[in-house]
Amino acid sequence: MKAILVTEFGGPEFLKYEDVAIPEIKEDEVLIKVVKTSVNFADIKSRYGKKGAKFPFIPGLDAAGYIERTGENVRVFKVGQRVMAFPKDGSYAEYVVASEKLVFPIPDELDFQTAAAAPIVSFLSHRLLKDVARIQEGETVLVHAAAGGVGTTAIQLAKIMCAGKVIGTVGSIDKMKTAIESGADHVICYQDEDFAGRVNELTDGYGVDIILDSVSGSVTENSLKCLAPYGRLVHFGNSSGYNGNVKTTDVHASCRSLLGFSLGTTRKLRPHLLKETAEQVIPYLVNKELMIKIGHEFDLSETAEAHQLIENRLNKGKIILNVQSQ
Repeated sequence: MKAILVTEFGGPEFLKYEDVAIPEIKEDEVLIKVVKTSVNFADIKSRYGKKGAKFPFIPGLDAAGYIERTGENVRVFKVGQRVMAFPKDGSYAEYVVASEKLVFPIPDELDFQTAAAAPIVSFLSHRLLKDVARIQEGETVLVHAAAGGVGTTAIQLAKIMCAGKVIGTVGSIDKMKTAIESGADHVICYQDEDFAGRVNELTDGYGVDIILDSVSGSVTENSLKCLAPYGRLVHFGNSSGYNGNVKTTDVHASCRSLLGFSLGTTRKLRPHLLKETAEQVIPYLVNKELMIKIGHEFDLSETAEAHQLIENRLNKGKIILNVQSQ
């Protein structure tokens, strides 16, 4: 089969389109023939290095396709079934292996393009808002990196969950339109103005109830300047590459919370939670209440170009890799 291999830590030039063996499955796993997969920012981070990684490895976190083979203990899935999944050894390949706990059936009404784009961004956004931040009707939500895959999805889900107002921040003016089209009531370009000050203006000085922060660094620090009493700041990424410093005195007296979440940790330690999430998210996708913003498509052999796009922060919405025809 064809797959993308990371052969050394570094730039996109270390992404190689190669022939590799089709992987074997264990008794509680399934083999999936991948139709489409997606590019996530975490794929860029993995390419630059993680202690203990062994070369070569296949990057990628989610995929959509057909069940090709099932392990002897698998009872829920059958050959030929349409699924989305979180593979165990990367998704940039024509065939992938996944634990049955991390495979989710998709109905015929859901196209593979949406199914491939959805797992990371929709499952993550849903858990951030519903289970971590515990969103309540009428609350105000601030979404950082609002033009990206998670950002555009989180904006829509916040609206579906009856948020009162959704504010987005973006890093460049040309991304503002994408966030607005996703349903944001206001969008702030933090390169041009102080987002915390502007958020406080938009909320009459009160601040926002929920902040979704995947950027970290100074963005996290400034976010506390516009987080309302009893507000929840959910930190789920570090795309800036910098740590944010928070004072404990900024939290207790205001009854505000700083919360962390990792979809990767949840996949590893509490995969059953994602079955609950899938049951709630997939109907939104089928009914088109939730529309995954897909900005770019590449063939699997063009993965290096896709990585350059997201690494240079030029993507708007999700990036899809077409692996093989349906």
